[in-house]
Amino acid sequence: MIRKAMRPRDVANEIGKCIAEGNIDNIVDFFHPDYRMSFPPTEAPKSGLDTVKEVFSSFIESKSVLNSTVTGEIINGNIALVQAKWNIKDSTGTIISEGNATEVFKQRGDGSWVYYIDCPMGLPPIE
Repeated sequence: MIRKAMRPRDVANEIGKCIAEGNIDNIVDFFHPDYRMSFPPTEAPKSGLDTVKEVFSSFIESKSVLNSTVTGEIINGNIALVQAKWNIKDSTGTIISEGNATEVFKQRGDGSWVYYIDCPMGLPPIE
């Protein structure tokens, strides 16, 4: 089963389901080919789907659980801006990482949404 998110606010939780299923290919499908991530915000932004595979493969291997609660969303055509609180718990339920994200999504031709820009710990500082 290939998961898709038909609303921007659903993308992270669908990815969480893919982590539980061990489905790295479906996770990668939730990211635009020109994806860019600022994490941590003190380092240069990372881009590309290889970054996604690297990060999420470790979550699958450690049986981590991703929880995300969207706190704000605005959509303009095929672009959406979302704010969310999130955490990742290890297999014992201990929070190993958490943050307040600012995320930009793009809508695909089939109506589903994918990450385009992700700032899991907020926007990077201006240099």
